[in-house]
Amino acid sequence: MEYVRILNLDHLLEQKSFFLFGPRSTGKSFLIRKQIQDKSVVLNLLEGETFLRYSAEPSLLQKTAEIARIGNKIVVIDEIQKIPTLLDQVHLAIEETRVRFFADRQQCKTTQTGRRQFACRPSLGSENVSPGLA
Repeated sequence: MEYVRILNLDHLLEQKSFFLFGPRSTGKSFLIRKQIQDKSVVLNLLEGETFLRYSAEPSLLQKTAEIARIGNKIVVIDEIQKIPTLLDQVHLAIEETRVRFFADRQQCKTTQTGRRQFACRPSLGSENVSPGLA
């Protein structure tokens, strides 16, 4: 059974860049594949090679943004929480190239102690944030 999505990514991305936050397994990546994959350059940070390349050299995102600009495409970063330093590169690319970005990340989850925990940078551990700050 396929659900009808009311979020129209094409329309949203006509003018601006966006982040999509949501819990695990709610269809964020599926939505990207269904609506905008053919109009975008996709970086899936769950792919080992992509993760290693961009975590070792985040500035590679500037080259990716330039390729997207030339092809009039959107840069999609799936699972951006895995490399938080890419956010600075996204900001820089938006300012310098006017390329549109769409990034998704897992929403923080609440632990049994009531604290929020982000599922990012698994090799470095998790970040605990007080409930009022996240």
